[in-house]
Amino acid sequence: MRLHLKPVSDQTIVVTGATSGIGLATVRMAVAQGARVVMAARNAQALATLAEGFHHLGRSAVAVPADVANVQDVQRIRDAALEAFGGFDTWVNNAGVSIFGRYEDVPLQDMRRLFETNFWGVVHGSMIALEILRERGGALINLGSEVSDIALPLQGMYSASKHAVKGFTDSLRMEVEAAGYPVSVTLIKPAAIDTPFVPHAANYMDVQPRLPSPLYAPEVVADAILYAAHQPKRDIYVGGAAKAFSASNRMMPRVMDKVSERFMIDQQRSERPVAHPTQATLYHPGGGLREMRGDSRPVHHRSLYTRLTTSIGR
Repeated sequence: MRLHLKPVSDQTIVVTGATSGIGLATVRMAVAQGARVVMAARNAQALATLAEGFHHLGRSAVAVPADVANVQDVQRIRDAALEAFGGFDTWVNNAGVSIFGRYEDVPLQDMRRLFETNFWGVVHGSMIALEILRERGGALINLGSEVSDIALPLQGMYSASKHAVKGFTDSLRMEVEAAGYPVSVTLIKPAAIDTPFVPHAANYMDVQPRLPSPLYAPEVVADAILYAAHQPKRDIYVGGAAKAFSASNRMMPRVMDKVSERFMIDQQRSERPVAHPTQATLYHPGGGLREMRGDSRPVHHRSLYTRLTTSIGR
């Protein structure tokens, strides 16, 4: 099987979770590079505003209000791409949400809902995208996380969902390659990213959550995604911290358990109290069109490690 991926400027790219954070950064970067985009998210108003802005710039963009947990919604994303552009060249499964809190404090229905979005949303998107990509070729890109390789306390179900995404993506890649489909399957594993991830997450702690340092900007992830859209790559770690945590956990898992118990609980708890638990965007769309949350801590706008590992073909 010989993979031939088009330049981003010649592509139609589908992105889920397109109205905030990594998804929004990816859409904007793709459009800036000349790609046609199909944008999907639950926030219909934010999607419409984003699409209108692109149209005013003379760019080709289609907005599809959709909840990736619903397979019929994901089919509508595919159908919109077929109707507007005759198909697509890259499909990015990015939509996701988290929950902060100890397992014993989080309702089971919230855990299930998280998996419906984070895991089943990726499965829905991957299988529906593959129906098109296996015939015309292209790239399937799934968003994992550094916690695809190492679990975090207080974000246990999020970690579990990203482990599941990794297992699904890796096994799907094997089947795609064995079948000889001209499709590149990539798993992106970002470190902590300064996006609206935290305010969008459900919270069952007595304080407001935060992400552990170091933090990276969403455009670092978007750049890695668009690299994978035109250069076949199995995995891309975004941020040297993501690679370091993964490698450390593989070599000394019990030590990393103790490190997480000692440091990662406190690092995910701020000093700002909350009055009551919140489900945030777990069941409903949140505010859109913000790439970054604006964390008060330093945010890295580039990663030398990621740049070096994706330097070929630039």
